[in-house]
Amino acid sequence: MSEELQKKSNKIELPKRLIDEIEKVVKEKRFNKGQTEKLIEEVYKSYQKSKCEPGETVGIVAAQSISEPATQMTMRTYHFAGSAGVKITYGLPRLIELFDAKREPETPVMTIYLKKSFDNRETARRMAEEIVEKKISDVTKEVSINLNEGSIEIEPTDMKRSGTIMNIIKDNIKDVSIKMKTKKIAVAPKAEIEIKELQKLKTKIMELNVGGIKGISNAVVRREEDSWITNTIGSNLEEVFKIKEVDENRTVTNNIHEVSRILGVEAARNLIIQEALDTMQNQGLDIDIRHVMLVGDIMTMGGDVKSIGRYGIAGAQTSILARAAFEETIKHLVRASIRNEVDNFQGIFENVMIGQVIPSGTGMFDLIAKFGEEEEK
Repeated sequence: MSEELQKKSNKIELPKRLIDEIEKVVKEKRFNKGQTEKLIEEVYKSYQKSKCEPGETVGIVAAQSISEPATQMTMRTYHFAGSAGVKITYGLPRLIELFDAKREPETPVMTIYLKKSFDNRETARRMAEEIVEKKISDVTKEVSINLNEGSIEIEPTDMKRSGTIMNIIKDNIKDVSIKMKTKKIAVAPKAEIEIKELQKLKTKIMELNVGGIKGISNAVVRREEDSWITNTIGSNLEEVFKIKEVDENRTVTNNIHEVSRILGVEAARNLIIQEALDTMQNQGLDIDIRHVMLVGDIMTMGGDVKSIGRYGIAGAQTSILARAAFEETIKHLVRASIRNEVDNFQGIFENVMIGQVIPSGTGMFDLIAKFGEEEEK
């Protein structure tokens, strides 16, 4: 069947990937010869419709195709992992977050998968408990400022932890003396400081990490199909990958820059595409994946993640007038005049601005004709 399919698809010039997909469907559905031919014809029709003409302004088409449905999106957040009662940024704010390539998402989350040999409820629950960040404030019964001695007194919930707490404070806070005082740990600055500074020091000590993974504030275990997965509020991909039970191939975060740093720019591109599609599809908006793929490609083509805006793609255009048309007009024009820059009018925006034919579609080429009268002369 595959050889027959190959011959038929070669005649109508279909890509290999589509041939493989057709073959897969034919095997699964057990199509006969007539049904197979009909399927190839329908795929070919759809393939021809999906192709773009040479010179098509695909960037503008993609921008319109994404921004028009985006006007229907709600400015809302939805609850994540019910029992946790945590809100996740979604809808239009999430889309803006993605295309602006924000360094830190408003609500960073991770979805952690376990390797097959560890994929059970007990392991998932134990790991979820272990990875949640525990600060000194979480293991402290009471904390107070002793104004007479100018010290901070910490009473741990469990005295067995007092040694660990003292070591962590010693390693992270300089110029302080630490000692045990009955059931309390007394932390005093070596030099005299004001009460305001003492308050700041107390806050700093309470924020120190005593366990778990830094940045992960909550974790919820749930079953999805045949796997036990852990959803976290907060993200730290690098540290999570160090846990032996974690499946690195499936574990994901919604932080683009973190993915780019840990897994590479290609993974960041895939995340931009997937997150943008999920955000829009969750609100019933259907967009051709190729438009989003084009945006993902543009944002990551330089080897790192860039935003679509004045400090990213739009601000890096070679055309002076195209940059000036977007934002900060005077700044771009003045800078170009000082640097003696030249605009070659190779793009669309700059040609529209001065009323020239755009270099797209039929405007991509000049037509030279030789008439009969000239030949006679």
